[in-house]
Amino acid sequence: MNTKSICVYCGARAGQNPAYAREADALGRGIADAGWRLVYGAGDVGLMGLTARAAQDAGGDTFGVIPTHLLDLEVGKTDLTRFIVTETMHERKKVMVMNADAIVVLPGGAGSLDEFFEALTWRQLGLHDKPIFLLSVEDYWAPLTALMSHVVADGFADQSLLDFVETTTSASDTILALRRALS
Repeated sequence: MNTKSICVYCGARAGQNPAYAREADALGRGIADAGWRLVYGAGDVGLMGLTARAAQDAGGDTFGVIPTHLLDLEVGKTDLTRFIVTETMHERKKVMVMNADAIVVLPGGAGSLDEFFEALTWRQLGLHDKPIFLLSVEDYWAPLTALMSHVVADGFADQSLLDFVETTTSASDTILALRRALS
């Protein structure tokens, strides 16, 4: 059986709402419990570190990718199953997407948005056909999904843009959605 890999984009900070950390932990454990590999940004801070530690604690395979310039800032987590250092952010994003079967976006900031939009754009352009999930803990991503609807309504993208993204509200719902998408 081919092990599936789940790319998780999320904040290098934990955010103000404790629910974000709870869901990051639950997602990391859920990925490991499903026998999947976690692919993520290789940091040991914020939601990134929480997700990775939870996956590791549950016995999961972890694949981290970090650019040289973020090794100190994001505290590169070198005890992962696989730890890759890239030269640039662009290379990091490419390696992460190309080594994943699906993408999940937990709450995060500009970096998470950048990663999400690049993966979405690549999907829109036909460069991959991997499912993309916004894990909208306590409606965190509601403004983003409203913006995407606005983009479509104003004619800057086809309806298919919205069809490329599924919104979930909890780690458990996300794991179920991933099971359906990857079966």
